[in-house]
Amino acid sequence: MPFRIAQIRLVSSHPEVYEPCDDSFALVDALLADRINLVKHQPALCMEVGCGSGYVITSLALILESGSVGAQYLATDINPHAVRVTQETLEAHGVHAELISTNIASGLEQRLTGMIDVMVVNPPYVPTPEDEVGCEGIVSAWAGGENGRSVIDKILPIADNLLSEKGWLYMVTLAANSPLQICLKMREKGYASRIVLQRSTEEESLHIIKFWRDADI
Repeated sequence: MPFRIAQIRLVSSHPEVYEPCDDSFALVDALLADRINLVKHQPALCMEVGCGSGYVITSLALILESGSVGAQYLATDINPHAVRVTQETLEAHGVHAELISTNIASGLEQRLTGMIDVMVVNPPYVPTPEDEVGCEGIVSAWAGGENGRSVIDKILPIADNLLSEKGWLYMVTLAANSPLQICLKMREKGYASRIVLQRSTEEESLHIIKFWRDADI
C-alpha cells in the first residue's frame, strides 16, 4: 500500500490553534525521509508533544500504517482547543490516538517512563519575551522565551525520561536555538544525533534533528 500523509483539506482548524506551516511540513518531510528506518524500527508507542492541528501525529500514523506497523499513538497539548482540533483531524483520516490536554507530559511521566519508541515535537521555538511562554491560546504555540529555548530545555529531560531504550526523538529547531548546543546537551545524556532535514524559508532556517540513545557515547 502506498504511503500517505495527512491531507490539508481534512485538517481541522480553530482561531486559537496553530495551523500547519513551514515547520510542520518540514517535520513531516523529515519523517518521510526517514520512513524506511521508521518502519524497520517497528515502534509500539508513538507520542507527539504539542499536537496543535494534529497534522504531524496523523501523518506519522499514516506513514507507519503504510508499512503495516501496528503502533499506538498519544498526543498532548497545553491548549484544549488543539486537543479537540487534533481529534477531528485524526477522525477525518480514520486514525486513532489518545489525546491529553496537559503541559508537555505533566501527570504522565510515571505511566510512560521508558515507553515511547518515537516522539515528535514541533516546540515553541521563536525567541520572545519570557512572559509570553505558556500563555493561553495560540501564542503558546510559538513563544519560546529567550533564544527560543525555554520550552525546548524543559522538553529534553522529559523526553529522556519517556523514551524507551530504542526510542527516537524528532525535534524542530531554529538556527537561533543553537541546534549544535542542543545536540551537545543531549550527548551528555547519552544520545547521538543527526540533522534529518534542513530547510530555509524567507523568515527562518529550520533544522529537524533526530536523537537516539547510543551506548558508545
